[in-house]
Amino acid sequence: MAAKLVTRCSLLMQVLVFFLAVVPDAFALPLNRLKSLTVIEEVNRRGPYLGLITVIESEENAFFATGAFKPHKTHPFVDLSGRRFRVGKIHGEKVIYVRCGVGMVNAAAATQQILDLFDIKGIIHFGIAGNANDSLSIGDVIIPKQFAHTGIWDWVNLYSTTNLSDVVHLDIASYNVPKGEGTNLLGHIGHRNEEFYSELGKPNTAQPLFWAETSKHWLHLAANLENLNSTMNLSDVVHLDIASYNVPKGEGTNLLGHIGHRNAEFYSELGKPNTAQPLFWAETSKHWLHLAANLETSLSNGFPVIVFRGLSDLAGGQSGENAISKFGPLAALNTAKAVVQFIKTLQ
Repeated sequence: MAAKLVTRCSLLMQVLVFFLAVVPDAFALPLNRLKSLTVIEEVNRRGPYLGLITVIESEENAFFATGAFKPHKTHPFVDLSGRRFRVGKIHGEKVIYVRCGVGMVNAAAATQQILDLFDIKGIIHFGIAGNANDSLSIGDVIIPKQFAHTGIWDWVNLYSTTNLSDVVHLDIASYNVPKGEGTNLLGHIGHRNEEFYSELGKPNTAQPLFWAETSKHWLHLAANLENLNSTMNLSDVVHLDIASYNVPKGEGTNLLGHIGHRNAEFYSELGKPNTAQPLFWAETSKHWLHLAANLETSLSNGFPVIVFRGLSDLAGGQSGENAISKFGPLAALNTAKAVVQFIKTLQ
């Protein structure tokens, strides 16, 4: 009996040693999360805040390069789910900034996190993007009025009927190369509306959505930035030979010439609902793709949202190396300056 008791105690000690060795590692993540949530509770007592979101590191670097962001002395940041939410002020306005990371899942997840966890009164999304509008130039900053996420496609068999509820139809079979040589078998593509769930809508009931619009009252305030263009010190574009970026390629020379030592201008697409924006199509530029996710998540939760985009490249329309590697930092800095000025205007 004594031998059995010793054996059982020995096993118990082994289990206890194993438990003490393993449990600290197992509980490390929840404890870190608990600490972050405690800090968030303290931060929220000083709210509400403007939520600021960028996507990539170069946009974040440009934002901090303005020197406008002043970190909170006690809680300068909160780390949660691998992201760093930075707490501070810009021109006395309380803000929380986060870099969401590349991809629509990251964009939507980070936006939902900042809205759920912090005392937020609205979202400002900003960064760089491709441009397909000849009236705008590299380095310009725009504030689009509306966006369409066009990533929901139905690919239909050549001999099937396209869904009549689709917003857009594309009959690929009609675009053979070389032209006139039979019919290809790619069929049709139809773009569907988003299923949009909103705090302002009926629970568990989706509404069809094509155009997602940014908040009108913030757009109205942002319109005043055009009058402040000269005071924002937007960076210069050194030289860009637009004539070399013809589409289709090789068909003569366009008349746009080149940009040389000119100040980037601030553009706003406000009040032009029927005017084509620089680029809506998410397939063409990954930067606009993130934007659709941020925008719809903010609107779904019932928060005001506005978007600033600096034009960094021609969205694949150029020959040779993409201009984003050369002009991305400039476009990002111009955008950050415009955002800082807009926050100042909000006061």
